[in-house]
Amino acid sequence: MRFEYKKAFSRNIGWVTDEESQVLRSKKIAIAGLGGVGGAYLITLVRLGVSRFHIADMDDFDLVNFNRQIGASMSTIGKSKSGTLKELALDINPELEIKVFDKGVNSDNVEAFFEGADLYIDSLDFFVLPIRRMVFAYCHEHKIPAIGAAPLGMGTAMLNFLPGGMSFEEYFRFEGQSEQEQYIRFLVGMSPKMLQTEYLVEPKGVDFENHKVPSTPMTIDISAGVIATQALKILLGRGHVLSAPWSMQFDAYRNKMVKIWRPFGNNHPLQQFKLMMARRLLKDLQLKTQEF
Repeated sequence: MRFEYKKAFSRNIGWVTDEESQVLRSKKIAIAGLGGVGGAYLITLVRLGVSRFHIADMDDFDLVNFNRQIGASMSTIGKSKSGTLKELALDINPELEIKVFDKGVNSDNVEAFFEGADLYIDSLDFFVLPIRRMVFAYCHEHKIPAIGAAPLGMGTAMLNFLPGGMSFEEYFRFEGQSEQEQYIRFLVGMSPKMLQTEYLVEPKGVDFENHKVPSTPMTIDISAGVIATQALKILLGRGHVLSAPWSMQFDAYRNKMVKIWRPFGNNHPLQQFKLMMARRLLKDLQLKTQEF
Protein backbone atom coordinates (compact mmCIF):
# COMPACT_ATOMS: atom_id res chain seq x y z
CA MET A 1 0.00 0.00 0.00
CA ARG A 2 1.24 3.47 -0.87
CA PHE A 3 1.68 5.92 2.02
CA GLU A 4 -0.64 8.95 1.95
CA TYR A 5 -0.09 11.63 4.60
CA LYS A 6 -3.66 12.97 4.63
CA LYS A 7 -5.20 9.51 4.91
CA ALA A 8 -2.68 8.28 7.51
CA PHE A 9 -3.43 11.14 9.88
CA SER A 10 -7.05 11.86 8.92
CA ARG A 11 -8.35 10.80 12.34
CA ASN A 12 -6.57 13.79 13.88
CA ILE A 13 -8.92 16.07 11.94
CA GLY A 14 -11.57 17.46 14.23
CA TRP A 15 -9.13 18.21 17.03
CA VAL A 16 -6.99 19.96 14.42
CA THR A 17 -8.07 21.42 11.09
CA ASP A 18 -6.74 20.36 7.68
CA GLU A 19 -4.75 23.59 7.59
CA GLU A 20 -3.32 23.00 11.06
CA SER A 21 -2.33 19.47 10.09
CA GLN A 22 -0.23 20.91 7.29
CA VAL A 23 1.36 23.38 9.73
CA LEU A 24 2.32 20.49 12.03
CA ARG A 25 3.68 18.65 9.01
CA SER A 26 6.05 21.54 8.28
CA LYS A 27 7.41 22.04 11.80
CA LYS A 28 10.75 20.75 13.07
CA ILE A 29 11.15 19.43 16.61
CA ALA A 30 14.46 18.68 18.32
CA ILE A 31 14.39 15.88 20.91
CA ALA A 32 17.42 15.08 23.06
CA GLY A 33 17.33 11.70 24.80
CA LEU A 34 15.42 8.73 23.37
CA GLY A 35 15.36 6.42 26.37
CA GLY A 36 12.34 6.66 28.65
CA VAL A 37 10.09 9.51 27.61
CA GLY A 38 12.02 10.58 24.51
CA GLY A 39 11.06 7.61 22.36
CA ALA A 40 7.42 7.97 23.39
CA TYR A 41 7.52 11.70 22.55
CA LEU A 42 8.88 11.00 19.09
CA ILE A 43 6.36 8.31 18.18
CA THR A 44 3.40 10.27 19.59
CA LEU A 45 4.39 13.38 17.62
CA VAL A 46 4.93 11.36 14.44
CA ARG A 47 1.38 10.02 14.82
CA LEU A 48 0.19 13.60 15.33
CA GLY A 49 1.58 14.38 11.88
CA VAL A 50 4.75 16.29 12.72
CA SER A 51 7.18 15.38 9.96
CA ARG A 52 10.58 16.94 10.69
CA PHE A 53 12.86 15.96 13.57
CA HIS A 54 16.34 16.16 14.95
CA ILE A 55 16.86 13.36 17.48
CA ALA A 56 19.86 12.69 19.71
CA ASP A 57 20.98 9.77 21.86
CA MET A 58 24.28 7.93 22.27
CA ASP A 59 23.06 4.81 24.11
CA ASP A 60 22.13 1.29 23.06
CA PHE A 61 19.12 -0.69 24.30
CA ASP A 62 19.60 -3.09 27.20
CA LEU A 63 17.41 -5.45 29.22
CA VAL A 64 16.97 -2.89 32.01
CA ASN A 65 15.10 -0.64 29.55
CA PHE A 66 12.24 -3.11 28.99
CA ASN A 67 9.84 -1.79 31.64
CA ARG A 68 9.36 1.64 30.04
CA GLN A 69 11.26 2.43 26.83
CA ILE A 70 9.69 2.56 23.37
CA GLY A 71 11.81 0.40 21.08
CA ALA A 72 13.26 -1.81 23.82
CA SER A 73 12.78 -5.51 22.98
CA MET A 74 14.73 -8.73 22.61
CA SER A 75 15.37 -7.92 18.95
CA THR A 76 16.86 -4.49 19.72
CA ILE A 77 19.20 -5.32 22.62
CA GLY A 78 22.59 -3.86 21.75
CA LYS A 79 21.16 -1.68 18.98
CA SER A 80 21.34 2.11 19.14
CA LYS A 81 18.31 3.89 20.53
CA SER A 82 18.52 6.68 17.97
CA GLY A 83 18.77 4.29 15.01
CA THR A 84 15.98 2.06 16.30
CA LEU A 85 13.63 4.98 16.95
CA LYS A 86 14.37 6.42 13.53
CA GLU A 87 13.34 3.13 11.94
CA LEU A 88 10.14 2.97 14.01
CA ALA A 89 9.25 6.54 13.09
CA LEU A 90 9.90 6.02 9.39
CA ASP A 91 7.76 2.87 9.46
CA ILE A 92 4.85 5.11 10.49
CA ASN A 93 5.64 7.97 8.12
CA PRO A 94 8.22 7.12 5.43
CA GLU A 95 8.19 10.77 4.29
CA LEU A 96 9.76 12.01 7.52
CA GLU A 97 12.78 14.28 7.49
CA ILE A 98 14.68 12.92 10.48
CA LYS A 99 18.31 13.61 11.33
CA VAL A 100 20.08 11.49 13.94
CA PHE A 101 22.77 12.74 16.32
CA ASP A 102 24.11 9.40 17.55
CA LYS A 103 26.79 10.99 19.76
CA GLY A 104 24.16 12.86 21.74
CA VAL A 105 24.12 16.63 22.12
CA ASN A 106 27.36 18.37 23.07
CA SER A 107 29.09 21.71 22.76
CA ASP A 108 30.46 20.75 19.34
CA ASN A 109 27.13 19.92 17.69
CA VAL A 110 24.56 21.94 19.64
CA GLU A 111 24.25 24.52 16.87
CA ALA A 112 23.63 21.85 14.22
CA PHE A 113 21.19 20.06 16.52
CA PHE A 114 19.01 23.16 16.82
CA GLU A 115 19.31 24.31 13.21
CA GLY A 116 15.83 25.26 12.03
CA ALA A 117 14.15 23.90 15.17
CA ASP A 118 10.73 25.32 16.05
CA LEU A 119 10.63 23.57 19.43
CA TYR A 120 12.91 21.67 21.78
CA ILE A 121 11.59 18.78 23.87
CA ASP A 122 13.84 17.72 26.73
CA SER A 123 14.09 14.02 27.52
CA LEU A 124 17.69 13.77 28.63
CA ASP A 125 18.51 11.41 31.46
CA PHE A 126 17.85 12.87 34.91
CA PHE A 127 21.55 12.76 35.79
CA VAL A 128 23.04 14.70 32.85
CA LEU A 129 22.49 18.17 34.25
CA PRO A 130 25.58 19.83 32.67
CA ILE A 131 24.34 18.96 29.16
CA ARG A 132 20.77 19.88 30.09
CA ARG A 133 21.89 23.28 31.39
CA MET A 134 23.84 23.92 28.18
CA VAL A 135 20.89 22.96 25.98
CA PHE A 136 18.38 25.11 27.84
CA ALA A 137 20.79 28.06 27.84
CA TYR A 138 21.09 27.74 24.05
CA CYS A 139 17.30 27.69 23.67
CA HIS A 140 16.89 30.74 25.92
CA GLU A 141 19.54 32.68 24.00
CA HIS A 142 18.09 31.76 20.59
CA LYS A 143 14.42 32.12 21.59
CA ILE A 144 13.50 28.48 20.99
CA PRO A 145 10.58 27.20 23.12
CA ALA A 146 11.89 24.45 25.41
CA ILE A 147 9.55 22.07 27.20
CA GLY A 148 9.85 18.97 29.34
CA ALA A 149 7.98 16.60 31.60
CA ALA A 150 9.37 14.65 34.53
CA PRO A 151 8.16 11.02 34.57
CA LEU A 152 7.39 10.67 38.28
CA GLY A 153 5.82 7.62 39.89
CA MET A 154 2.54 7.03 38.08
CA GLY A 155 2.08 10.54 36.78
CA THR A 156 3.99 13.45 35.31
CA ALA A 157 5.15 16.97 36.07
CA MET A 158 5.38 19.53 33.26
CA LEU A 159 7.52 22.64 33.01
CA ASN A 160 7.81 24.88 29.95
CA PHE A 161 10.30 27.64 29.17
CA LEU A 162 9.12 30.07 26.50
CA PRO A 163 10.97 32.87 24.70
CA GLY A 164 10.94 36.08 26.72
CA GLY A 165 10.01 34.28 29.93
CA MET A 166 11.88 32.94 32.93
CA SER A 167 14.98 30.94 32.02
CA PHE A 168 15.91 27.44 33.12
CA GLU A 169 18.73 28.79 35.30
CA GLU A 170 16.56 31.52 36.84
CA TYR A 171 14.06 28.88 37.88
CA PHE A 172 16.29 26.08 39.18
CA ARG A 173 19.14 28.17 40.69
CA PHE A 174 21.92 25.62 40.14
CA GLU A 175 24.88 28.00 40.15
CA GLY A 176 27.41 27.31 42.92
CA GLN A 177 25.64 24.18 44.17
CA SER A 178 27.13 20.70 44.68
CA GLU A 179 26.24 17.91 42.26
CA GLN A 180 23.83 16.23 44.70
CA GLU A 181 22.21 19.55 45.58
CA GLN A 182 21.68 20.24 41.87
CA TYR A 183 19.88 16.90 41.51
CA ILE A 184 17.67 17.76 44.47
CA ARG A 185 16.93 21.22 43.04
CA PHE A 186 16.06 19.71 39.69
CA LEU A 187 13.71 17.15 41.24
CA VAL A 188 11.97 19.64 43.53
CA GLY A 189 11.83 22.30 40.82
CA MET A 190 10.18 19.90 38.39
CA SER A 191 7.82 18.53 41.05
CA PRO A 192 7.09 21.22 43.68
CA LYS A 193 4.22 19.22 45.21
CA MET A 194 6.14 15.90 45.20
CA LEU A 195 2.87 13.96 44.89
CA GLN A 196 4.70 10.76 43.98
CA THR A 197 6.59 10.39 47.28
CA GLU A 198 3.50 9.21 49.19
CA TYR A 199 3.49 5.78 47.53
CA LEU A 200 7.19 5.01 47.19
CA VAL A 201 7.20 1.52 48.69
CA GLU A 202 10.79 0.42 48.10
CA PRO A 203 13.43 2.93 49.28
CA LYS A 204 16.35 1.12 47.67
CA GLY A 205 14.87 1.97 44.26
CA VAL A 206 16.13 5.54 44.73
CA ASP A 207 19.92 5.69 44.54
CA PHE A 208 21.26 9.12 43.58
CA GLU A 209 24.83 8.05 44.30
CA ASN A 210 24.68 5.41 41.55
CA HIS A 211 22.44 7.50 39.29
CA LYS A 212 19.42 5.24 39.62
CA VAL A 213 15.76 6.18 40.09
CA PRO A 214 12.62 4.04 39.59
CA SER A 215 10.14 4.51 36.76
CA THR A 216 6.94 2.95 35.40
CA PRO A 217 5.51 2.46 31.90
CA MET A 218 2.44 4.48 32.92
CA THR A 219 4.43 7.62 33.63
CA ILE A 220 6.03 7.43 30.18
CA ASP A 221 2.69 7.29 28.37
CA ILE A 222 1.16 10.04 30.51
CA SER A 223 4.19 12.27 29.98
CA ALA A 224 4.04 11.72 26.21
CA GLY A 225 0.40 12.76 26.08
CA VAL A 226 1.04 15.91 28.11
CA ILE A 227 4.12 16.95 26.15
CA ALA A 228 2.60 16.28 22.71
CA THR A 229 -0.38 18.42 23.71
CA GLN A 230 1.93 21.27 24.76
CA ALA A 231 3.81 20.89 21.48
CA LEU A 232 0.57 21.12 19.51
CA LYS A 233 -0.48 24.31 21.32
CA ILE A 234 2.93 25.96 20.87
CA LEU A 235 3.39 25.00 17.22
CA LEU A 236 -0.14 26.01 16.25
CA GLY A 237 -0.22 29.09 18.46
CA ARG A 238 -3.52 28.24 20.09
CA GLY A 239 -4.56 27.68 23.67
CA HIS A 240 -2.90 29.02 26.82
CA VAL A 241 0.50 27.47 27.55
CA LEU A 242 1.68 27.37 31.16
CA SER A 243 5.30 28.44 31.43
CA ALA A 244 7.81 28.98 34.22
CA PRO A 245 7.34 29.99 36.97
CA TRP A 246 4.08 28.02 36.46
CA SER A 247 4.25 24.23 36.42
CA MET A 248 1.77 21.38 36.56
CA GLN A 249 1.76 17.92 38.13
CA PHE A 250 -0.74 15.15 37.51
CA ASP A 251 -0.66 11.92 39.50
CA ALA A 252 -2.95 9.12 38.31
CA TYR A 253 -2.28 7.02 41.40
CA ARG A 254 -3.41 9.75 43.80
CA ASN A 255 -6.13 11.11 41.49
CA LYS A 256 -4.68 14.61 41.77
CA MET A 257 -3.77 17.41 39.38
CA VAL A 258 -2.22 20.64 40.63
CA LYS A 259 -0.95 23.85 39.03
CA ILE A 260 1.87 25.54 40.92
CA TRP A 261 3.12 29.12 40.75
CA ARG A 262 6.66 29.63 42.03
CA PRO A 263 7.95 33.14 41.30
CA PHE A 264 11.73 33.20 41.86
CA GLY A 265 11.73 29.44 41.19
CA ASN A 266 13.72 27.51 43.76
CA ASN A 267 14.39 30.76 45.63
CA HIS A 268 10.70 30.99 46.53
CA PRO A 269 10.15 30.47 50.30
CA LEU A 270 7.91 27.44 49.73
CA GLN A 271 10.54 25.92 47.46
CA GLN A 272 13.20 26.51 50.09
CA PHE A 273 11.06 24.54 52.53
CA LYS A 274 10.50 21.77 49.96
CA LEU A 275 14.24 21.61 49.31
CA MET A 276 14.90 21.18 53.00
CA MET A 277 12.34 18.37 53.19
CA ALA A 278 13.78 16.72 50.07
CA ARG A 279 17.28 16.74 51.57
CA ARG A 280 15.92 15.05 54.69
CA LEU A 281 13.97 12.52 52.63
CA LEU A 282 17.02 11.67 50.54
CA LYS A 283 19.13 11.25 53.67
CA ASP A 284 16.50 8.91 55.16
CA LEU A 285 16.34 6.90 51.93
CA GLN A 286 20.12 6.57 51.87
CA LEU A 287 20.11 5.33 55.47
CA LYS A 288 17.37 2.79 54.71
CA THR A 289 19.22 1.62 51.63
CA GLN A 290 22.35 0.99 53.68
CA GLU A 291 20.32 -1.37 55.89
CA PHE A 292 19.85 -3.84 53.00
